[in-house]
Amino acid sequence: MPDSGLTRLRVSGRNRDLTSFGGGWQVRDRLLKAVKALPRITVLRNQSVFVVDDDLGMLKGLTRLLRQHGYDSVGFSSAEEFQNHGDFESACCVVLDINLNNESGIELRHRLRAAGISLPVIYITANDSPAIRMAAIESGCIAYLTKPFRAKSLIEPIDRVAASAA
Repeated sequence: MPDSGLTRLRVSGRNRDLTSFGGGWQVRDRLLKAVKALPRITVLRNQSVFVVDDDLGMLKGLTRLLRQHGYDSVGFSSAEEFQNHGDFESACCVVLDINLNNESGIELRHRLRAAGISLPVIYITANDSPAIRMAAIESGCIAYLTKPFRAKSLIEPIDRVAASAA
């Protein structure tokens, strides 16, 4: 390949294409080795979102959705697992299912607040009722979503909280 004097580096997925530039093929080979040695990097907003849901399919889907929108997401399949985590300061908010295995997400929120942990909460539920909705709102949630919900309905309140925390 002729030496064009131009620099071009394209990294896309697993295919890496490096075009020769001013220094010839030896420089190209060193750069190619350096690029291949780099770890795969995901650009995150440096803010975690905790997700607590006992439905493993929903938990996996929500953590994936949050990562696609640039958030580091940490999933918990039970209230106990979430409470035992301990590092609540790393999160900008928590997405919390109201109906956890034999536990109420709203009660979990009250216990956390009593322990001095005041993360913004987005409640999600498949069993909507006026009484549950009122209890959730009174507990101080930033959003209340009924399953199924649009991704935008979840991401928008998280974006607002993340922006205010920055």
